[in-house]
Amino acid sequence: MKKLHLLFFAPFVATTVFISCENLQLDDLLSDGDVVAGLKEALNVGTDTAVFQGSAVDGYFGNAAIKILFPEEAGIVQTVVGAVPGGDALIDEFIVSINRAAEDAADEAKPIFKDAITNITFDDAMAILDGEDTAATNYLRLNTFTALYDAFKPDIQNSLEGVGAQQAWEEVIDLYNSIPLTDDVNTDLADYTTNKGLGGLFHLVGEEEVKIRTDIEHQVSDILKDVFGGN
Repeated sequence: MKKLHLLFFAPFVATTVFISCENLQLDDLLSDGDVVAGLKEALNVGTDTAVFQGSAVDGYFGNAAIKILFPEEAGIVQTVVGAVPGGDALIDEFIVSINRAAEDAADEAKPIFKDAITNITFDDAMAILDGEDTAATNYLRLNTFTALYDAFKPDIQNSLEGVGAQQAWEEVIDLYNSIPLTDDVNTDLADYTTNKGLGGLFHLVGEEEVKIRTDIEHQVSDILKDVFGGN
């Protein structure tokens, strides 16, 4: 028997814990409007939580899963500069500052997430509910990434300058490029930080979605406990 994960619209259902997909049709339980409304409500909660976590001090820097590291494509720069006296401290300062920039920009996601959630249709909701544990996150990524990137990048650029990341990066690169026999490196720091920042934000959204689906501690009402049973 397949357990139907009635994710997100649980507040609108009064039924038993286990429901067989083969024996009971979803439309016997809920109207189209109930399904969509419930999904939107939970997505709003999940994305608000993710944005709150990401925008906090150390929201990125203190979270190993989403911490933004030195640009991979410039790894040789980190190696070479780290071997120069004072280079390690310069790199450490740079890494802190790019994470601060992502934390500063995270709030930009809120209205874009809200727009995408508002536009969810019944068909979208059913595909999400029948999907994997991060199906809603994947939906949001598909439907918001471009808009988020466009909103994030200018804010990231301003944050990079405001927290000193751009200056730290230029100092690292200048030091590297001044070393004999090295090839010049040019990396779009705002693009790099924006992409990594968004990747981290979607990681947080995905974590919240999985918790809502599976973790009894996040099943904050009796009906959620009844439907999901902590499984």
